[in-house]
Amino acid sequence: MKEFQVAYIPVGVPTFHLESAGKLFEESAELLRGFCENVKVPSEMLLSIDKLKAFLEEIDPDLIVLQNVTFANAAYASEVMHHFSSVPLLLWTLREPVIDGGRLRLNSLTGAYSAAGAIKAFKKEPFEYIFGAPSEKKVEEKISATVRAAKLLFDMRNLKIAAIGHTPQGFGFGRALDLELLETFGVHLESIEARELIDKAKSYSDEECLSFLEDAKKRMVGLDKTPEKNAKDFARLYKAYKEYVTENNIGALASRCWPDFFTSFGTPVCAVLAMLNDLGIASSCEADTYGALSMYLGMQLTQNATFFGDPVSLDEKENTISFWHCGTAACSLAREDTGAVVGEHCNRHIGPTLEFGCKPSEKVTIFRIGRTPEGAFRFFLATGEALDKPKQFLGTSLVVKTDSLAEKIIYSTVEGGWEPHYVVIYGDVATELEILAHMLNISIERY
Repeated sequence: MKEFQVAYIPVGVPTFHLESAGKLFEESAELLRGFCENVKVPSEMLLSIDKLKAFLEEIDPDLIVLQNVTFANAAYASEVMHHFSSVPLLLWTLREPVIDGGRLRLNSLTGAYSAAGAIKAFKKEPFEYIFGAPSEKKVEEKISATVRAAKLLFDMRNLKIAAIGHTPQGFGFGRALDLELLETFGVHLESIEARELIDKAKSYSDEECLSFLEDAKKRMVGLDKTPEKNAKDFARLYKAYKEYVTENNIGALASRCWPDFFTSFGTPVCAVLAMLNDLGIASSCEADTYGALSMYLGMQLTQNATFFGDPVSLDEKENTISFWHCGTAACSLAREDTGAVVGEHCNRHIGPTLEFGCKPSEKVTIFRIGRTPEGAFRFFLATGEALDKPKQFLGTSLVVKTDSLAEKIIYSTVEGGWEPHYVVIYGDVATELEILAHMLNISIERY
């Protein structure tokens, strides 16, 4: 499999102060190597079109960092775009190292204007831009976020999502078409009927599922209080899902849950999805494929489980939004004082499901890949803090104090026709997701 690659392309002309340029060239390369293991760096600054062309033949980038190490005319950027117009790009302008009334050492900023005009002629999607020296914090943060976003885009090209069963009536917002997922995100969609996994689960013996039951007992609190038949059937279902995911190289899944698993199997799938989320497989319920993809992106950026649920309560005085769902949250998200408590479904009164409030976090990102009423993709982004709150309702819950006005978020999303499912990511990754939206040419609503 191809390795993710960042290409550093420092262009310029030899008529400027090459000692200053060379020092910044070395510092820039060192900075980039700190953010990615596979960075292609030329052996010298590319101070002619011929040297640029030769380097372009050596690389196969997934992100280009084009830097005017000195002024360079538009022909340089045009050559890069001629080779790699579809590759995400960060244009980097260097700050003048000295302003002393003497010689203009680099003239990098003027070069950026020349480069940007050529880039815009080739690319329909936005490109990223940063101005500053390699030692500046804002430069480090921008480059880091851009590399992470490009790596996320690269990972999506190798992702297979499973849609297990159909969305329930009235939940069509989560339904995905394989061609749309592939064209827009590069993601492959595999579909399977829920009954196939139910039938597979029914075929297992108690002995075959014992290790799965023991694994769940280590993560959950009170699974032994679940009726024996439901606990064993949960283990059967866990084995069926886990083996399906492993055998088919599934990186995320969206599973139908009600009514089938209550009526046709007698045990909910909620706790199974919780276990998969703990194992790093982004797993949404109610067959919400775009919810699962949203979870996957958050998990890739943080290497932690994400929370999937509905916004169910607004507290204007506290400036909080409470997110809740029936009981699919990863055990690793549970509060330390309770652990991942096991209960039964709040409406169907069948278990096991998870019953806990989620742990606090100083920084969280609320995220959703949604669709406009006209069908175009869009990203929702908001940031805040996950408060130290107990379980709010039966099921699993999380209370977020938003950085912007919570009331405005609720009114805007309802009036804007946004979907009722959101992902809460543990960590502030809004910038990375915003850059990813640029790379995908998708609109953003950020709060």
